[in-house]
Amino acid sequence: MKPVLAIMYREYLIRKTSPLWLFFDLLLPLMYLLMFGVGLDRAIGLGLMIEGRSVSYNEFFLAGVLSMSCFGSAINHSYGFFVDRDNGIFYEFLTYPMTRGQLLVGKILFGCLTSIIQGSLTLAAAVWILDVNLQWQFLLVVLAGLVVGIAGWFFSLAILAFRVRRNDTFNTVINAAYFILMFLSSMFYPLDAAPSWLATMAMFNPLSWHTDALRYFTVGIGDFAVVVPEMIGFCIFLLVSFWFAVRALQKAA
Repeated sequence: MKPVLAIMYREYLIRKTSPLWLFFDLLLPLMYLLMFGVGLDRAIGLGLMIEGRSVSYNEFFLAGVLSMSCFGSAINHSYGFFVDRDNGIFYEFLTYPMTRGQLLVGKILFGCLTSIIQGSLTLAAAVWILDVNLQWQFLLVVLAGLVVGIAGWFFSLAILAFRVRRNDTFNTVINAAYFILMFLSSMFYPLDAAPSWLATMAMFNPLSWHTDALRYFTVGIGDFAVVVPEMIGFCIFLLVSFWFAVRALQKAA
């Protein structure tokens, strides 16, 4: 456990000495919600009709913001491997008395803590500023979903970070993938009104699985019979990504 705590402490020191990273970790999702959510809510007007009830776009978009923040934070944490590689500390880590799995878990555990804080701030703003009717009884489930979300995306992106040697290539691939995954998901719009080809592709998108689960437990939109297999699918995605990330890290040594 000590190696994991040491990695977490290092991540804390990095954030402590770089306020800009702390801004992206904690406040960027809140900016997404206030700017995009309010703007689109005003544009749509009366809101959306979902499952026979009127839903404001702020309510619908809240889960998308939380899911997007997990993906964005995972990108920042995985990009940290390039920074470590450039200054040489990455290869020093590989000589320390700890397993590859401990290195990965220690790096993302601090990210999980920041994800809980950023999610709490975003939820608080949604309730007190945008009048979103949150299901408080599921708050712990939502926070657990944020932890699972950032971990799953971090491990999957870490695979690419270990395989790709150039950070510009990594950024290009990630930005393109991010755009495609967001477009082919339920993050910005209900799939009931989307073209059939888009809705079908979104069904196989882990970003949709994560967003749908968060949307169900935050504002009660969705079908529990659909959300359960999506949650199981994302957990499998997390475990498989972790296994491949460990293998990729072993080969990067």
